[in-house]
Amino acid sequence: MRGSAHLAIGLITGVAVAGLVSGVPFSLPGIALAGFSALAPDLDHPESRLSQRLGFAQGYVRWAFGAAALGLAAYAYFQLRPGPDQRLSYVAALAFGLLAVALQGGSARKLALLFTGLGTVLVGLYTHFLWLSLLGSFISVAPFTSHRSWTHTLWATAFWTYIGYLANRSLGWHGVAHYAGAGYASHLLADTLTKSGVRWLLPLADFSFKIPLLSTGSKTGNLIEAAICLGYGLLVLGLVIGRLGF
Repeated sequence: MRGSAHLAIGLITGVAVAGLVSGVPFSLPGIALAGFSALAPDLDHPESRLSQRLGFAQGYVRWAFGAAALGLAAYAYFQLRPGPDQRLSYVAALAFGLLAVALQGGSARKLALLFTGLGTVLVGLYTHFLWLSLLGSFISVAPFTSHRSWTHTLWATAFWTYIGYLANRSLGWHGVAHYAGAGYASHLLADTLTKSGVRWLLPLADFSFKIPLLSTGSKTGNLIEAAICLGYGLLVLGLVIGRLGF
């Protein structure tokens, strides 16, 4: 499914958690978290909506490598005497320069996500928030995996839910695990409705679970996505209203 459909389904799932799960308070940030979590599995796709948002620094990655190349070359020329150390510095400068030229589009975005994730890991270590470091690890690793591989599994869903559980313990915000886990699972369930399906049990089983209702990106598929979102939204709204007794 497209990112917009996943976001809509995630937000509706957040409303379902808020209105139907006992003991979980109604929370707009919680609903937003469910929407964010519904986009998280597609961090393995460089063109996904969340990858583009979290990879905001991608435009500066090439400049950073170019600046590093110039800095190393200048250091070697002005500070080092002719010899092995200077030649090694020139080689390193050349390598950084070639990387700056080679990094295009998806490659730059992957690297930007890597830096974003590693920065989050460091913040988590500094603040002693394990959940933040685990979140950063996920952001760092996911872009370098194949699309619909390990981020689209039952184990990744459990891992994301565990991050929410740790965040709940650290922040005292009850319901984080519910919102996060349900939002993440909604993505996999939605992708199960596509022709490609989802390999929920990878690597234990390479079987793709699917109910092939739609093909992502086609006009018919887009209409079916809209219908699914509308129907799901009406269903959740009806259940919540019924639970509240209106």
